[in-house]
Amino acid sequence: MATAALMTEAHMAARWGGPGFTNQTVVDMVPPEMMGLIDSHWYQFPPMNPLWHGILGFVIGLLGFISYAGNSVVIYIFSTTKSLRTPSNLLVVNLAFSDFLMMLVMCPFMLINCYYETWVFGPLMCQIYAMAGSLFGCASIWTMVTISMDRYNVIVKGLAGQPLTTKKALLWNFLVWVHATIWTILPMFGWNRYVPEGNMTACGTDYLNKDWFSRSYILIYSVFCYWLPLLVIMYSYYFIVKAVAVHEKQMREQAKKMNVASLRTAEAQNTSAECKLAKIGLTIISLWFMAWTPYLIINFAGIFETMTISPLFTIWGSLFAKASTVYNPVVYGISHPRYRAALMEKLPFLACGDSQGGDGQSQASGVTTSSTGDEKSSA
Repeated sequence: MATAALMTEAHMAARWGGPGFTNQTVVDMVPPEMMGLIDSHWYQFPPMNPLWHGILGFVIGLLGFISYAGNSVVIYIFSTTKSLRTPSNLLVVNLAFSDFLMMLVMCPFMLINCYYETWVFGPLMCQIYAMAGSLFGCASIWTMVTISMDRYNVIVKGLAGQPLTTKKALLWNFLVWVHATIWTILPMFGWNRYVPEGNMTACGTDYLNKDWFSRSYILIYSVFCYWLPLLVIMYSYYFIVKAVAVHEKQMREQAKKMNVASLRTAEAQNTSAECKLAKIGLTIISLWFMAWTPYLIINFAGIFETMTISPLFTIWGSLFAKASTVYNPVVYGISHPRYRAALMEKLPFLACGDSQGGDGQSQASGVTTSSTGDEKSSA
């Protein structure tokens, strides 16, 4: 930090467009001990306008506050409400825990670096920061995979599916963290590396390295932590929606045969609840991929040299990725009836909307199962 704090007047003048501005680069304010991690690509860009650092710091701070509050509430509600302490919801708590840790690590570093307009914590913390961001991101996406697999088991397989037990849910969570740890620790041992990004206030994978051994890490990592999870989730929710649609069609046909407007039975109500829960899951997952796709585009653009990556462009990768940590508590607060009911009971000043409605429990015949009760509660 001392290095960044001792910026010369020339640097200050250059950053604000003063004399010598055209001779300055975005790298000039980087502390000397970090220079070995800076790719020559960034030397062609002038310093970023300080306004961008201010905007980035403000948005990251805002996202951090919302993430801390939202995910803390999710963890508290699901952990202290007996009706929500189900195996399926252990996956939800794991997701909130991962999102909370993401901003717990990312936010303070980003705020300080945005103030100094460069990375000021040294090479080791740069690597730890980047590894942590990758770890929590990978853990989040694979937790969403397990949630989608559980939904598939409940809705599509129905009575033929095996109930998710507490032991199995804990095992899934454990494997998610092991898988994420293995993939994100590899750059620390030489397969690719973690380096400052173009805006110099954050660190990530080295996607500008021309060595194909280094590039291969990003390609393979993207398969196991982006493309494969995406395919599994798309597969699961395709058949979830298809199963619910078929079941609702059968209900409408049966109602027509009976010459009634609809069959207002518990089965029909629970099927509607499952359809709603499937939409909630799809919304969460869509938002997550929207958040992380910019980082994938930046990394692939660096590997395949398809476009010029500017320091300003790398800011959007940071913003969209960090924003993923605030989506889940908002979606649950609005759309999860039993969570909303518990929220109104425990923290009424945060409750929104009517707490009454379906309990979101996975009960039905044919499409969903009634034999497992709360064991199959919605994620």
